[in-house]
Amino acid sequence: MTLFTRFLRYAGMFVLLWGASACSERQQVTDSEPGLAQQSTMRPMLSVYKSPTCGCCGDWIEHIEASGINTQVYHPTDLNQIKADRGISPVHQSCHTAISKEGYVFEGHIPAKYVRQFLDNPPNDAIGLAVPAMPIGSPGMEMGERFSPYQVLLLKKNGSSEVFARVDVQEDQYQ
Repeated sequence: MTLFTRFLRYAGMFVLLWGASACSERQQVTDSEPGLAQQSTMRPMLSVYKSPTCGCCGDWIEHIEASGINTQVYHPTDLNQIKADRGISPVHQSCHTAISKEGYVFEGHIPAKYVRQFLDNPPNDAIGLAVPAMPIGSPGMEMGERFSPYQVLLLKKNGSSEVFARVDVQEDQYQ
C-alpha cells in the first residue's frame, strides 16, 4: 500500500468520524432548544405491546402520538401473557396493551382524551382503562362514516369494571 493510499484511507476515516461527531453535536444543540427537553419530560409515555402485523394498532399509536403521548412499541412472543400478568381479564381484552410508566394499563382502542383524563387523576382502586374488542369507528378502527357507540371501562384491582366514559358519537372521542 502506497503512502498516498494510506493517507486517503486515514483521511476518509477522519472525515467519517468528524461527520458523526458533528451530527452528534447538532443533535445535542437541537435537544437543548428552550422548552424541548422540558416538553419531552412532560409528555406521558406508554409502552405498547402488539403484534407486528396489526395495522389497526399502528393507527391507534398514531392517534395517541398525535395527541402528545409518547410511545415505545414492543412485539412480544406471548401478548396474552402480558395481559394476564397485568390483570386484564379475557372479557376486557382487545388487540393491544399499553402500559404507563406508573404501571397503569390501557387495553384496546381507547381515545387519547380518556387516557389523559385517567393519567391526570387515576382512581385509587384502578389498574387502568379498556375498550374491549375493536369497536368500529374507535381510534385506529375508523371506517369512513361508520361508527358503533361503545364504552370505555375502568378496570379495578379486584377484577371488576365500571363505565368510565360513554362514546355515543364519533366526535365524542376527540378533544
